[in-house]
Amino acid sequence: MDVVNQLVAQGQFTIIKQPLGFIKVLQWIFAIFAFSTCGSYSGMFKMSVECKNRSESDLGIEVEFEYPFRLHQVYFDAPTCKGGNPERLFLVGDYSSSAEFFVTIGVFSFLYSMAALSVYCFVLEKYRENNKGPQIDFVATAVFAFMWLVSSCAWAKGLSDVKTATDPERVISLITACNERENRCLEVYDPKVSGLNTSVAFGFINLILWIGNLWFVFKETGWMAAFTGTYMPSQEKQPAPDSFAQGGGYGQQDPYAGSQGGYQPEYGQQGGYNEDGGYSQGYEQQPTSYSNQM
Repeated sequence: MDVVNQLVAQGQFTIIKQPLGFIKVLQWIFAIFAFSTCGSYSGMFKMSVECKNRSESDLGIEVEFEYPFRLHQVYFDAPTCKGGNPERLFLVGDYSSSAEFFVTIGVFSFLYSMAALSVYCFVLEKYRENNKGPQIDFVATAVFAFMWLVSSCAWAKGLSDVKTATDPERVISLITACNERENRCLEVYDPKVSGLNTSVAFGFINLILWIGNLWFVFKETGWMAAFTGTYMPSQEKQPAPDSFAQGGGYGQQDPYAGSQGGYQPEYGQQGGYNEDGGYSQGYEQQPTSYSNQM
């Protein structure tokens, strides 16, 4: 019990509020709906055969069938209206392959969604490490999306055939006594297949969920960054400032600074011009007496 409490305390359940985790929850739920509505189905229809000789009539022939819809193994007894023992008749068709394939995909989708949710909640860091987890998740999601497409289409076709094979009017045509005009054959109760129709709808809903989840898993793989050119598999070492300066970068010295041939105004140096146009040392002009000027 302590281990369970510790796992719950360490879990990152906020991922469920994000599209990546929330869609996985929906996949988990709708996978249950899909395989349960198909795998738990059982149906029945009823017919009546009224013979010319009323004592031989059977007004309540019940035919029951269920998953996995091996209808060729389903039989019923019908009167011949000629005396003697009733004849045993079998339904037509075996649609177990499409039904079992649909249920199998639903069960494996349920298991994978539950496992993925556990990884998201408890080991999300390792899942995103080196992008290996998202890449595996993306491939598995793509495979399940394709399997839902195939299985849903196959089961939709199989269900259509099941409805045809269990149509009481069609089954009545198999009874020999119903081919004679003096006998009267009627359907009393049609099978209810609304649950099977719902299973097909859940199958295509799962298809939409798995295809939609591809985008959110793809964003976790890092492939988008690689395609757009922003993905850097390794960080290149940046050059040091000193070495960049030696190569003429931002650290280069100002060519006008120092004594490298630039103009260095120093007001204390010797050298200048006087009023007579001669060269004199220093910038300050020497005073000249009035007498000398005269």
